[in-house]
Amino acid sequence: MSRPRIRPVVWSPPPAPPRARQAHSEPPMPAPHLLPVDGAGPEDVAVHPDGTLYTGLEDGRILALPSSGPPQVVAETGGRPLGIEIAADGTLLVCDAYRGLLHVDPASRKMATLVPAGDALTVCNNAAIAADGTVYFSDSTRRFPLAYWRGDLMEHSGTGRLLRRTPDGAVDVLLDGLQFANGVALAADESFVVVAETGAYRLTRLWLTGARAGQRDTLVDNLPGFPDNLSTGSDGRIWIAIGSPRNRVLDWAHARTPLIRRTVWALPERLQPQPVRTAWAMAVDDSGRVVADLQGAGDKYHLVTGVREHGGRLYLGSLVEGSIAVVDLM
Repeated sequence: MSRPRIRPVVWSPPPAPPRARQAHSEPPMPAPHLLPVDGAGPEDVAVHPDGTLYTGLEDGRILALPSSGPPQVVAETGGRPLGIEIAADGTLLVCDAYRGLLHVDPASRKMATLVPAGDALTVCNNAAIAADGTVYFSDSTRRFPLAYWRGDLMEHSGTGRLLRRTPDGAVDVLLDGLQFANGVALAADESFVVVAETGAYRLTRLWLTGARAGQRDTLVDNLPGFPDNLSTGSDGRIWIAIGSPRNRVLDWAHARTPLIRRTVWALPERLQPQPVRTAWAMAVDDSGRVVADLQGAGDKYHLVTGVREHGGRLYLGSLVEGSIAVVDLM
């Protein structure tokens, strides 16, 4: 597949906050314990109440990691699984960038397509499941396949979307014009749904109930890094996987002539702006206030794209690592 052309849009990012220039939190993230997954790229991680972990790898396998024993393959999507959620009945909802929104039964290893990838769904990325079975999920970009996700960040054309699938199978678009729509999470009381806009360094909220139902606002703006997957913690806080701190060169280029970004995009990938090695997760409450901030050097684990809090621990996924990282919160 040849590299697609980009059509850069001029944008003036807000000045990066001082936190973006700090190499670690105070205190730093505790050293993680690593759980090998016999493969690469466990982009997200979900935790069953019995302690079993589920993740998807770049080769399309969906793995179960029981509390004891080796990983077990429960499905092979034939695509690239990203976000994973556990439904109330213990089955899995998988966002696959090349296959669409999938349903996987780990017990029978049967897989079904709920929303196929195609013209109506380009890059299915992350999801959240409501108590009634409604699924909220992101379509990151209408312009680029997953292999060229960097192009969407450079272009900044804002074609990402937040979609909803109701229990009867109907699908509709709730939000459009998002800057690389990524992580999705529901408030603990399901009063709102949040979607991470990786390309805009913000979390956008859509109210679902109450007097503000249907209204869109910003939960968190001007984050110090690139937000990826989201999840709701046991106390209702929204956890944010931060893949990398903000990039000064990219921020500078966004506000200049599009020729600069087209030139950078034409360079070999190794010469383009790169993520900084770090392991980083933050959490905010339902007002957007930061209530947890854990960042480490990234020497043992980096490019965190998934985060899940369970039983006093954080479970981290990564787009590039060969393991799931476990961080003690206590």
